Amino acid sequence: MSGSYDVAIVGLGAMGSACAHHFARRGARVLGLDRHAPPHVLGSSHGETRIIREAYFEDPRYVPMVQRAYELWRELGGASGETLIQETGGLMLGRPDSVLVRGAQASADAHGLTHERLDAAELRRRFPVLTPRADEMAIWEPRAGMLFPEACVRAHLALAARDGAELHTDEPVLEWRASGAGFELVTARGSYRAARIVLAVNAWLDRLLPGVRLPLTVTRQALFWFAPAEPVADFAPGKLPIWIWEHRPNYFFYGFPAFDGEIKVARHMGGRPSDPDALDRTIAPDETAPHREFLEACMPRGNGALRRSAVCMYANTPDEHFLIDRHPAHSEVVVISACSGHGFKFSSAIGELAARMLLDGESPAVLETFRWRW
Repeated sequence: MSGSYDVAIVGLGAMGSACAHHFARRGARVLGLDRHAPPHVLGSSHGETRIIREAYFEDPRYVPMVQRAYELWRELGGASGETLIQETGGLMLGRPDSVLVRGAQASADAHGLTHERLDAAELRRRFPVLTPRADEMAIWEPRAGMLFPEACVRAHLALAARDGAELHTDEPVLEWRASGAGFELVTARGSYRAARIVLAVNAWLDRLLPGVRLPLTVTRQALFWFAPAEPVADFAPGKLPIWIWEHRPNYFFYGFPAFDGEIKVARHMGGRPSDPDALDRTIAPDETAPHREFLEACMPRGNGALRRSAVCMYANTPDEHFLIDRHPAHSEVVVISACSGHGFKFSSAIGELAARMLLDGESPAVLETFRWRW
């Protein structure tokens, strides 16, 4: 055995890095293990920008958790000296009866969030680069914006290490088992003992849950950066916010204002089921076409030269809600993630909640939506 720890955290991306920080800051002896060296581009915690938003269309029950996440991202930025979050405002666009618009309105109403309803004419007036149809509208929320994921992961890991966490990269966990009063973890380099475990490996989660029913689907998701037409300043933060657009029923695109002369655009969901260890990272020409068709219809001046692209992964549950719960057979093992492509923004708060679960024995009510349910 190489050592004994209060908690072993398996996976050090968005969720695991946040857990490492929150356990270590509370004085726990932390071991962190990752098959790669985060922040990296081989999982689900990259892409330069991620949306953070408050009028959460997926379910009003997410709102208190994202509000706590806002507080923790700002706290983390101050402690690390990193720029982690930028508020740009946000638009949830579609027909009034769309899933996106109705859901954002429901969360805004349930929690008394500051917002506006903008019709197509007002959208064109305020944001001239957008060309909504006459039957489309948007929920505008001023607190929405973006996180910088690589910086967020880096900051969580740096503060965890400062507070004594032992972080091992390029060391995949092969298996774990109950052993005496705790657990043994076997990696490609050795074995370790821990009193508690957090499993936060997202796309690789089913590999570490043998015998447990977890209907997880991993999908490959492509990201694109386009050069918009001049003047690029019309696409800059302050002129263009973050946005999600349900242009057809249950067909979502999202995007960001321009940085370094590029706008990032991607489709939410709809990716090809894939093996995380054999992910196709090449972009075929026919993958770009739907993004260009969307831009031509909704943001034609954004439909410029394709500058670059990337591939990431979603780990999806059947209902697209998270999984954050104790292992069915081991109460001292917490399983996190399967966040279905919308979890990064919550990771600062989820790390704190995991520490409350395993160090304080709590079962926070905010996590009721995310229990085992299969």
